[in-house]
Order: sequence, then structure tokens, then C-alpha cells
Amino acid sequence: MCFNISINKEPEELEKRFDAKFESGTDFEKIYHISALDSPALPIVNSEEPTRFDLYNWGLIPNWVKSSEQAENIRLKTVNARAESVFEKSSFKGPIKDKRCLVVADGFFEWREVGGKSYPYYIKLNDNSAFTFAGIWDVWKHKGNVERTFSIITTKANPLLAKIHNKKKRMPVILEDEKKWLKKDLEKDEIEALMKPYDQEKMEAYPVRRLITKDVEDNVPEVLEPYEYKELKFQQKTLF
Repeated sequence: MCFNISINKEPEELEKRFDAKFESGTDFEKIYHISALDSPALPIVNSEEPTRFDLYNWGLIPNWVKSSEQAENIRLKTVNARAESVFEKSSFKGPIKDKRCLVVADGFFEWREVGGKSYPYYIKLNDNSAFTFAGIWDVWKHKGNVERTFSIITTKANPLLAKIHNKKKRMPVILEDEKKWLKKDLEKDEIEALMKPYDQEKMEAYPVRRLITKDVEDNVPEVLEPYEYKELKFQQKTLF
């Protein structure tokens, strides 16, 4: 699962990293924490415009949805798409073939359960660089309105994430070959080969405060700061 991410990079840094541009007038500021449950508009690079950042809303609305009520209901169920069933589910089987995208991030949050309690962890790459999740997108048109939305694909957890996300044992697909993911002529087996667990040796994780679970302002730098829970001291030493 992947419901909470960070994009703690300035637009100029993202443009350099991905060789893509934000359109003039785009209002994007770096994000310390954002939840998919808020259906936020986030920067993606899609297969049709690989040199441009577009802001799409998180929570895919399939193009066949008929009403606003159905759209709101389904988008909470399409925040993530499972790699194992993405070619089968009605919401995803069209987009996975020819509407793939890069979902920009530089970290994400997952929960670890210990002794019946859940503790939030922040996970990022060792070098603190921006990266991309494997995404799919779609366009929904209704009564003159157009919504562009996306979903993040998840897969089985690597050993590191299996210890942290120890109930579901899932992780988002972090892409190693971003350019190939955007190619339109890929066969099913080629797409499946890209949806694999990321190398744990290139990642690091640490516990953070429970700010992202409380009714407080959580898009703040403090949400990314390491935090020591007394009850996790022994487990933390044996986690990695």
C-alpha cells in the first residue's frame, strides 16, 4: 500500500532531475507529507507528454464512470493498483496498457506494528534523491468537466519493507527504468518485469512522529524528522 508520500524538492530541482518542465504559472510547492485520502493534485509525467509535468489528482477515476457519486466512491478504492491484478481489474486494465506515468516523490510513509501498536516510518533512497513510482492514469469527462487522475502500483515488499509494513507486506513500485515504463509499445511481460520490488540496499527507513495520524498541520518539515520510541529501541537495533 502507498497512501502517504513526500515531494520535498523545489520545482527547479525536479525539472533538472526528470528533464521535464512545469507549465508557466503552475502553482507547486514542495510537500513534506500528503495523503491520498485528500485526492491531492501531484506532479506526474505521462506517456503522451514525457517532457512536461502535469498535475493529476491521486485516486484514479476510470473513463467509463457515469456519475459524480460513482466517481467519488471509486477514487478512494483506486489510490493503489496491485501489480498482480492490474491487468485484470476493470479500473486498471485499460490504463496499464497505454496510459502509464511517472509519479514523482522523494519518500513515503508506512506503518509498522509492534505489540499491538502502529508506528509510522519514513522511507527514502539512501542518497535523498527524487524518484518515481510506477503509475497509471486516466481522463474522466462528465458534464463539461475533465478530471485527470492516477493510481500508484504496489507489489510485494522487499525484505526491508516486509519488516516495516509487517501486516500487509506491500510496497509501491519504485521504477529503475523510467523511460521504458513510458514506452507505448510494451508487451504485457515487459510491463510485468518492471513492476518488481526495489533493491533494499538502495533504501533507508526510520521512525517518525505520529503527526501524520493526528488532526494537526502535517505538511511541515518536522514530519520527516527521525523520532525515537522507547518501546522500539530493541526492535530498531534488530530491524536492519
